[in-house]
Amino acid sequence: MTEYIIIVAVIALAGIAAFSYFGKTVRNQTAAMSESLAGDKAAATTAITAADTSAGKAATEGTTDANLKDYVDRQE
Repeated sequence: MTEYIIIVAVIALAGIAAFSYFGKTVRNQTAAMSESLAGDKAAATTAITAADTSAGKAATEGTTDANLKDYVDRQE
């Protein structure tokens, strides 16, 4: 039973880490879709640009080596 708890905890930590890196990208893409549906092209373009910027930052963060020592320093 303890093994399952450990597996669930590891999966939860992986999910939290993935969301912390890609969370802004997902929010900006969702904002772009909603603005496009609402017909606001200028706001949609701004949201798409923000999503692009967030995705680029996430890609850079994803290729940077990290350990627990500098994890707190890398959080925004």
